[in-house]
Amino acid sequence: MHDELVDHLARSTPLNRGEALRVVQDVLAYFDETTEEFVRRRHRELQAQGLVNAEIFERIGAELKYRAVAPPELSLRQLRRIVYG
Repeated sequence: MHDELVDHLARSTPLNRGEALRVVQDVLAYFDETTEEFVRRRHRELQAQGLVNAEIFERIGAELKYRAVAPPELSLRQLRRIVYG
């Protein structure tokens, strides 16, 4: 799976092939996360940092634009519904 990318990382970085494979797998798993999973995870992480919901939802809305396949823009209400149902 993605042998060409793994080989490229092993050639162009200090990573050995096994380490490069783990990096590729981690990155793919990160971007395989659904929008809902991302919103819930980020909400938990930001809440644990002491941020309040107003700040959290604003930040999550901004971060969604930078996902590998950006979802349509979600309103604050939509973000809240993802987290709280």
